[in-house]
Amino acid sequence: MALFGRTPVLPTPEQALRGRSEPEFTVPERHAVLGNPLVGPYPDGLAVADFALGCFWGAERVFWRTPGVWTTLVGYQGGFTENPSYDEVGTGLTGHAEVVRVIYDPSLVPYETLLKLFWENHDPTQGFRQANDVGTQYRSALYTHSPAQAAAAEASRTAYQQVLTGSGHGTITTAILPAEGRVFYPAEPEHQQYLEKNPGGYCGGGGTGVACPVGVAEPDGRTP
Repeated sequence: MALFGRTPVLPTPEQALRGRSEPEFTVPERHAVLGNPLVGPYPDGLAVADFALGCFWGAERVFWRTPGVWTTLVGYQGGFTENPSYDEVGTGLTGHAEVVRVIYDPSLVPYETLLKLFWENHDPTQGFRQANDVGTQYRSALYTHSPAQAAAAEASRTAYQQVLTGSGHGTITTAILPAEGRVFYPAEPEHQQYLEKNPGGYCGGGGTGVACPVGVAEPDGRTP
């Protein structure tokens, strides 16, 4: 997003683009890598988690490569505009973040392990940007789907802040908010599993290089 030297600012609901009552596209039926349906309802026993960590192209690949993840899809969350487009989100006038929705089996990959991936694959201290990607849509956020997720997210943020501070990094700007009441809008088909379709495409991402001290135990007690 071209800001011409201005600092990104989230719009108010009154300032946000109006959007539309229905999406202008159909989401692909199945994941291009995992082969499972992108959109629910999902099988019993699976859980949902939403992660915003900058450009969703590279971020999605981090999660779909993780054993225990059943499917992933990218979209827009945390804003005001109904059924926004990628171009609209890029103006900064919808209020949305670029988000990866992860459907996972908690018996195979606990939420804490997904949090570890989240923290280590971006810089959560940068506010409305990730590296050269500047704009409110690139902010760091966790949208939680249960009290247990919220508690784990808060605990991980506190723990990671301690090690970041000890390594000379700044304050985490990651928002932790309930997903309830914040509609997740799937992104256009070309953005789903983008790096599978465009192997040489822009990846973004990149973390601080500081390991996250939480979520490192596998269900059987082993360390990954």
